[in-house]
Amino acid sequence: MDQETLTLIGAFGGGVLGVLGGIIGTWCSIKNTNGPRERAFVVKASILGWIGVVSFLTALWFTPMNYQVLLWLPYMALLPFAARAWNRKQQQIRAEESHSA
Repeated sequence: MDQETLTLIGAFGGGVLGVLGGIIGTWCSIKNTNGPRERAFVVKASILGWIGVVSFLTALWFTPMNYQVLLWLPYMALLPFAARAWNRKQQQIRAEESHSA
């Protein structure tokens, strides 16, 4: 096989593995919820997360290589804050549901 074919196989395989990892992670997050309110929150947050990542990747696809760093910087800066906010909110809902049960 030539280099171009190997590159295409790697790109396709990496993309498929990435999506499968996202699907498995989403499924596990929803499965491991404790109550209905927490599950509803995780479903909504997961949908929002998928929309955000797909939007980011779409923007990367259509942005010239020289300007892609302008997309990566805010993405890398905001992602940890979004994950922390998600975790805090989920813990808050989990605590509220455990007290009311």
